[in-house]
Amino acid sequence: MAENEAEGGAAAEGAEAAAPKSKFKLILIVVGVLVVLGGGAATWFLFFRHGDDEHHAEAAPPPKPPVFVDVPDMMVNLAGAPGERVQYLKMKIVLELKEEKQIEAIKPAMPRVTDIFQTYVRELRSSDLNGSAGIFRLKEELTKRVNAAVAPIQVSAVLFKEVVLQ
Repeated sequence: MAENEAEGGAAAEGAEAAAPKSKFKLILIVVGVLVVLGGGAATWFLFFRHGDDEHHAEAAPPPKPPVFVDVPDMMVNLAGAPGERVQYLKMKIVLELKEEKQIEAIKPAMPRVTDIFQTYVRELRSSDLNGSAGIFRLKEELTKRVNAAVAPIQVSAVLFKEVVLQ
């Protein structure tokens, strides 16, 4: 009987040893299938799907280049404390528009644009224009004001050709 128990115990150990080997084989098979599916999907996305995007890119018309309108040169004196030396700001400004047909629509409003720019800039102090951050704030403020003056036309940006502070 002891021999039967010994043989039964050995058989039970063999079954337990076979179970981890079969789990290991199952895991290897699942990983292999996932690698094959992932490789197939990657191949499809890299080689076959790329051709569809080219047709869509060719069908889209090229973007139109922006157009530019010169604003008359401006020279204004800046606000300062009494007794301080008077400082002047000279600017050459260009407005960036999206379409060429907007040029003719904006030209009649150009005196209003010049007036709004000069009125705003005369209230600035030289310290407001220090550094690139000051110029950037001025550009943003002028863009906001010109869009209000020429609505419904939309000005994309106010660009500086020249800014001189004396």
